[in-house]
Amino acid sequence: MDDTTAVTKSIVVDAPLGRAFAVFTQDMASWWPPEHHIIEAPLASMVFEAREGGRVYDVGTDGSECQWARVLAYDPPNRVVFSWDISLQWQIETDPAKTSEVEVRFVPEGEHRTRVELEHRHLDRHGDGWEGVREAVRSGGGWGMGLERFARRVAGAPVSGA
Repeated sequence: MDDTTAVTKSIVVDAPLGRAFAVFTQDMASWWPPEHHIIEAPLASMVFEAREGGRVYDVGTDGSECQWARVLAYDPPNRVVFSWDISLQWQIETDPAKTSEVEVRFVPEGEHRTRVELEHRHLDRHGDGWEGVREAVRSGGGWGMGLERFARRVAGAPVSGA
């Protein structure tokens, strides 16, 4: 039985540290998989409030908002941590005790290359059935796909479906 309560992924991108951090946070909408939104209205934009205590939320074309994360740590250009306020039913989770967190570290690997290390941890906080969230975020359509899309975007290449 696999009882690991964290998923880790990493990727090296062709971009300097500051650009990698900025695209990951401030330009999240440019690389985030378009099918990975739970807002009911068509998506107009994504907002990442660049500060500890900030919110991460989607804005619908009708003006509605869907906050799905809270910024727990913000240390540009090295590290960001945000909550994953999404339940086992892929709906908004309002109880912070039942949310996991995502830490992303940006490590320079030269002047124009950055290693991005992502850890989605405390998945067991989601309660009975949390293994389904783990499988989803570590699957081919989870963080691996997200980081590949991020790598293409940060390098300046087009990102399909964006």
